[in-house]
Amino acid sequence: MKNYDLEKRRLVLSAVAIGIVVIYIIRLFALQIASDDYRKSADSNAFLKKIEFPSRGSITDRNGKLLVFNQPAYDIMVVTNEMKGHLDTLEFCKALNITKADFINRMANIKDRSKNPGYSRFTQQLFLSQLSDKDFSAFQEKLYRFPGFYIQKRSVRQYQRAIAAHVLGDVAEVSQGDIEEDEYYQPGDYIGKMGVEREYEKDLRGVKGVQILLRDAHGQIQGRYQNGKYDQRPHPGRDIQLGLDAELQALGERLMEGKLGAVVAIEPKTGQILAMVSAPTFDPRSMIGKLRGKYQRDMTLDPAKPLLNRAIMGQYPPGSTFKTGQAVTYFTEGIVTDSTRYPCHHGFNFKGLHVGCHAHASPISLVPSISTSCNSYYCWGLYHMLSNRRKYKTLEDAMNVWRDYMVSMGFGYKLGIDLPGEKRGMIPNAKFYDNAFKKWNPLSVISISIGQGEVNLTPLQIANLGATIANRGYYIAPHVVRSIQGKKLDKKYVEKHHTKGSLRAYQEVIAGMVSSVRGGTCAHAVHPGYSLAGKTGTAQNRGKDHSVFMGFAPVDTPKIAIAVYVENGGFGADYGVPIGSLMIEQYINGKLTPGDEARAAAVQKRHIAYSFKRPLSRADSLRLDSIKRVNTIRDSLKKVKEKQDLADAEKLKEAKARKEAEEKEKKQPQNEPAIRVEPETTVKTEKKEKDKEGDKKEKEKEKNKDSRKENKEKPKVKEKSKEQSKDKAKEQPKVKSKEQAKEKPKEQSKTKSKEQVKDKPKEQPKEKSKGQSNDKQKSKEKVNRAK
Repeated sequence: MKNYDLEKRRLVLSAVAIGIVVIYIIRLFALQIASDDYRKSADSNAFLKKIEFPSRGSITDRNGKLLVFNQPAYDIMVVTNEMKGHLDTLEFCKALNITKADFINRMANIKDRSKNPGYSRFTQQLFLSQLSDKDFSAFQEKLYRFPGFYIQKRSVRQYQRAIAAHVLGDVAEVSQGDIEEDEYYQPGDYIGKMGVEREYEKDLRGVKGVQILLRDAHGQIQGRYQNGKYDQRPHPGRDIQLGLDAELQALGERLMEGKLGAVVAIEPKTGQILAMVSAPTFDPRSMIGKLRGKYQRDMTLDPAKPLLNRAIMGQYPPGSTFKTGQAVTYFTEGIVTDSTRYPCHHGFNFKGLHVGCHAHASPISLVPSISTSCNSYYCWGLYHMLSNRRKYKTLEDAMNVWRDYMVSMGFGYKLGIDLPGEKRGMIPNAKFYDNAFKKWNPLSVISISIGQGEVNLTPLQIANLGATIANRGYYIAPHVVRSIQGKKLDKKYVEKHHTKGSLRAYQEVIAGMVSSVRGGTCAHAVHPGYSLAGKTGTAQNRGKDHSVFMGFAPVDTPKIAIAVYVENGGFGADYGVPIGSLMIEQYINGKLTPGDEARAAAVQKRHIAYSFKRPLSRADSLRLDSIKRVNTIRDSLKKVKEKQDLADAEKLKEAKARKEAEEKEKKQPQNEPAIRVEPETTVKTEKKEKDKEGDKKEKEKEKNKDSRKENKEKPKVKEKSKEQSKDKAKEQPKVKSKEQAKEKPKEQSKTKSKEQVKDKPKEQPKEKSKGQSNDKQKSKEKVNRAK
C-alpha cells in the first residue's frame, strides 16, 4: 500500500525548497545586475568621478561689444564617508574663516534628504560655493590636512557694464524644481533665472565633462584611470550676439532715471530689439555671489518693483498712439476717406455723451486729425463703423471685425518675444461686452477709439505698432537675440506678419505722423538731419496722466521704431517726445550733439515725485510681520476668552435653573395640580346661569304686566352681571400647555410660579364674593316673583 500522506509532504517540502531557491536567485539578480547601488559604492571606493563644468557662452551686443563673460570661481566639495572621524573641525573652520556652528548647519543640510534628495555619503556634495581667489589660495595650501574635501573649479558670470539687467538676466543655483524638471542638473549647479540667461539656457550652459580618478585603499588619488581613456571632455556653451545697441541702451537708462516706465526700440526690417529699458532698473552685477539673496530680497520689497520688466509685463492704456491703428481700420473698411470730415466742438458730443478735446480747427479730416490728435474724429469713426448696418449685419459683427484688425496688428496676444514673462494686453470683443453689459451700443464703448477704456497694451506692442507703420503694413516678431553660434534662429523671428490694413491707409497715417512732427503735437522732435514720423499720447489715469510717444525714422528708409511710456509724466510732449527724439538721434548719428547732450542731462535730472518716498526696508518688513503676528495672537486669545466666558455663563445658568427648580418643588403643594382648571368651570357655570335668567324674565313678562318697575331693574342687573363676567375673565389666569411652558426659558417659568403662589390666596376670597353676589341676585328674583 502506498502512503499518500507521505507523498504529499514530499511535494510540499520540495515546492518550498524550490521557492526559496527562486527567491534567492531573483534577489541576487536584482542586486548584481538590475541595481547599481553596490556598484556605485564599490566604484566610489576605487574611483573618484570629478565633474568638469563647461564655460558658459558669452553675450555681446550687435556691434560685438562684450556684455557678459565668465570668471573663474571655486567650490568646495565633500565626501562624508571619507571625512568621518578624520577631520580637525576647528582648524578647518579657521582655514575657511567660518564658525563651527556654520559648519554643523551646513553638514546637517547636506545630509538632510528633504533639502538634498541626491545625497550619498560616497559621492561629492557641495559644501561651499564661489570661493574667491584669495580664499582659494589660502585653503589650497592646507587641503591635504582635511580628508574628504576637494576643490572643484567652475566659472561664474560677470557683467561688463551695469546696463540691460532685465534683458540679460542672471544666473543662480538650481532649485529643487529645476532638478526635477531636467536630469542634467544636480544640487549646486547653476541655471539662468531671468532674461536671455533663462530663455537660452540650453545653448549657453554647454555639456558637462567627467574626469575619472583612481585612488588607493586609503583614499589617496593615484592618477587618472587608464590614462583618461574613459574621461569625457566638457563642451562649452554657445556664444550669443544680441540685437541690442549698448550705447543706445545706456542712454535710455540714463534718460529714464527717477521715472517709472519703459522704452522699447525696434529695427523695423528685422524685428530686432535695439534697446529695452525698464525703469527703475538695477545693476546686474549685484546679483552675483553670496550677497545675491540679500539684494534680491531688498528689490522684492521695494514698492517701485525694480525686478518687474515693464517693457513686456506692464499693461497700460495706449492713449492717442492707438489712433493710428484706428485710422488704418476706418480707411481700409471704407468708413472714412481722405476727404471725410467730422465736427469737433471741444470734443465729441452726441445724445448727451461728451468726450473732451483741445481746441483746433473744425471740421477736420484724417491727416490733420492725427497731427492735432483729435478725439472727436475717432469717436465719430467708431460710432459710424459700429452703426453701419449696410456693411455689417449686427453690432456684434461690426465689433468682431474691429477686433480682427487689432489682432492683426499684434494687439491682444503675445508677440512671442524671446524673453520670459511677456503679457498679452487686452483687446475687447463682442462677447466681452455681452458679458460685461448685457445690453450695449456704440456709445457704450466709444472710449476704445482713443486708446482708453478696456484697451491695454504693453510698451513692446506700442513699439511694434510703430515698426508696422514704418514697414507699411507688416511686422516681424520682436526678438532680442540676433545670432547664436553654430545654430540658426527660430523661423518665427524671420517670418513677416501682414496686417489687414491697406497700403493706402498706412500712407495716410504716415502723412499725419509727419505733419505732427512738423507742426503738431510732436514739434519738438524735429531734426534737421533726417525726417521723423511721430505720434504723442496722453493716457488718462486715476492720478496724473501717463506720457506716451511712438515714432520711427527716417521716414523713407526706417532704421528705428521707438515707444516711450512714462508713468504719471503728463502730456506726451513733456517726457515722451524728448526721450524718444534723443534716442533716435543717438542711434542714427551714433552720438548726440553738444546741445542735445545738454538736453539729455536736463531730462535725466527731471525726476517725478511718486507717492512712495523710499523703498520698504528689511527692518520695516520685519516690524510689519511682528505686528501682524501680535495681532493674530491677540485675536486668537480673544476668541479663546470669549469661548470660556460663554461656557462659564452657560454653566451658571444651568446651576441657577437647577436650584430654582428644587425650590419650586419644595414650595409647591403636593395635592394641587400643576395646571389650574377652575377658571374654565366658572366660565361655563356663568353661561348657564345667564341662560336661566333669560328664560325666567320672559315668563315673568307674560304673567305680570304690572312688573314694569322690576323689568327696568333687570337690565341693570344684566349689565352688572356682564361687567362682573368681564372682570372675572380678566382676573382668570390663562391656561398654558406643557409645550409652551417648555419652550420658554426656565427663569421666566420660575418667576411666574412664584407669582402664582403669591396670587393664590388672593384669588380665593374673590371667588367667594362672586358666589355670594350670585346668591343675593337669586334671592331678589324670588322676591320679585312672589310680588
